Amino acid sequence: MGLIKFILISILVIYIIRIIFRLIFPVVLKSMFSKVQQQAANQSGQYNNQRYSRPEGDISIEYMPPREKKGNSDKLGDFVDYEEVK
Repeated sequence: MGLIKFILISILVIYIIRIIFRLIFPVVLKSMFSKVQQQAANQSGQYNNQRYSRPEGDISIEYMPPREKKGNSDKLGDFVDYEEVK
């Protein structure tokens, strides 16, 4: 008799927890998604403000001259002639 009572109470508790979870979980997710969406909008707004803070018609050219490549011949070591011996 005690085992049946325990099983029924356990099933009832699990069922109540499922109902509460179905009611609360969507609200929590919706609030989390709205916070993330607001943060993304704020970040993109800050980026746009920094990008377009120059007056209209202002031209800036960012030029980086190409770097000269230095050879790594110093790291290769000495060259030794090779002769094939038959």
